[in-house]
Amino acid sequence: MALYYDAARFLAPSEEQSGSLKSRVFGSKELRASPKQVYAIVAEASKWSPILAEVIDQSRLLQNERKLTPSLALLLVHDLLLSKSGIAAPATHPLRLAVTRHKARLSAELTKIRIKRGFGSIDGLRIHIAKVDVGETESDIPRTASSKQLQHPRWVRINTLKSTLEDQLQTTFAGFEMVDSLERILDGEPAGKILHVDKHVPDLIALAPGTDLSKTAAYRRGLIILQDKASCFPAYLLDAKPQDGTCLDACAAPGNKTTHIAAILKSQHQSRGKPRIWACERDKLRAGILTGMIDLAGCQDIITVKAGQDFLLLDPEQKPWNEVGSLLLDPSCSGSGIIGRNDIHAVTLPSTMENSHVPDKSRKRKRHVKTDTKFIADEAGEEKQELIQPGDGGDRLQERLKALSAFQLRLLLHAFRFPNARRISYSTCSIHAEENEHVVIAALRSSEAKQYGWHVLGRNEQIHGMKAWPFRGDIQVCQGRIVDGSPGAAQIAEACIRCRPRTEEGTQGFFVAAFVRNAQEATTHGLEPGFDQDVPQNIESSIGDFNHVEDDEEWNGLSDSDDQPALTKRSQQ
Repeated sequence: MALYYDAARFLAPSEEQSGSLKSRVFGSKELRASPKQVYAIVAEASKWSPILAEVIDQSRLLQNERKLTPSLALLLVHDLLLSKSGIAAPATHPLRLAVTRHKARLSAELTKIRIKRGFGSIDGLRIHIAKVDVGETESDIPRTASSKQLQHPRWVRINTLKSTLEDQLQTTFAGFEMVDSLERILDGEPAGKILHVDKHVPDLIALAPGTDLSKTAAYRRGLIILQDKASCFPAYLLDAKPQDGTCLDACAAPGNKTTHIAAILKSQHQSRGKPRIWACERDKLRAGILTGMIDLAGCQDIITVKAGQDFLLLDPEQKPWNEVGSLLLDPSCSGSGIIGRNDIHAVTLPSTMENSHVPDKSRKRKRHVKTDTKFIADEAGEEKQELIQPGDGGDRLQERLKALSAFQLRLLLHAFRFPNARRISYSTCSIHAEENEHVVIAALRSSEAKQYGWHVLGRNEQIHGMKAWPFRGDIQVCQGRIVDGSPGAAQIAEACIRCRPRTEEGTQGFFVAAFVRNAQEATTHGLEPGFDQDVPQNIESSIGDFNHVEDDEEWNGLSDSDDQPALTKRSQQ
């Protein structure tokens, strides 16, 4: 099984991976299996992933075999159904048995999908798969005016807890040419020694995409952190202040955003010694990775990790949570904004949701959808969730987005209930409005927003780098969720920040919005926070079933590790 555990580490694209799949596989020193075998199975499984994910979903494999993770299931089913040699594991291995005992159902589902797509034989489908990158559609990729496919830069955040931008320019990047335009980075040589200082986020630089910093002293000592530009927006937009009280990162592992908050607070002369940031991580294994990141970044005196703590189980009225003044919420999402910028195809992982296919007719009672969405830790420590690519089927995509957005909203509404909170940032690495503007608008019209006085942070109120960012929320989406042409829709869209993948901005696909609280607002005013007085109040919201979640129903959480063997071996950067 070493082959499959090793391959799972490379299966899904992630925010901070660098270099080609081949260079990463053959350059890894942690593999137990043959690099050649690992590379082959990852490349093939990724090409087949949209079809195999549907096979796995329709067969309910993950619902019946809880030991399997989505990525392991994808790899094992690929070899079971498509490899001439079958699964490369002992016949009695528990994970092999977990797949082989469902072979008849899996084979039947593959046959149904093949016939549905118009292929008379599996060989015909193989030829089609070989010719087409089924994980990505050209229509989903934004293009520049010249329709040129741009490179994605290597973004590096200077860890100001340990160093400064000036020091790093004089040491680690002493031999680099500084350029004024990001376009030089996007158009230049993949491994060229050029550097651009970002104009939106302080202490952030862009390098050529092929730049390898893994062997530099600055990287090993935590003086620099590999973090995509868009991933820096949540902490920067939150703009936490020492006088606001403590800060809480609700879904903290692996810690890039958490340590960014620490750096921002420290730059404002945050008090030393006393913990000022709480970092919640439900999964204890991932909490260990989070702790490693915090130690490497040098912010042990600022951050306290709550290992095994589910954010939704916190009582906002109890100490120390009633002293929290700002919250960063970066929950599980579809991952649809992630760029796979190497030779691996876009990957569609099977769903772990209970309603991932036609409902089970044997159930006597329809229950609220529960989600057990998996995280994947990537090379730079960013957590990426159950990936839903733009090429996924319409019904399947909408079903999964509905469940994800319902839980995203549930977390956001829980954040609203912290009595002394003044600021919240909400972000996803998704391009889908269902997880972005829809969640923001549903939150604004909630009873929690009205009760506690929350409204969206307007563009004019945002910190200068975010105020200057040109790409905002989708006005048409906001108008459709409120009332056509209303000024409230325009203001909410302007308050939201979007990042577009594969464009001249050099970012992943991303979304972020912030909320601020005025305790004297709402409740007695008869207005829903975040909306102008002239906006009609019959706004419709269809975010999942968030109003029907049973209070006594145990929530499955957002942070179950996707591939534990990879997490146990990889050191957190």
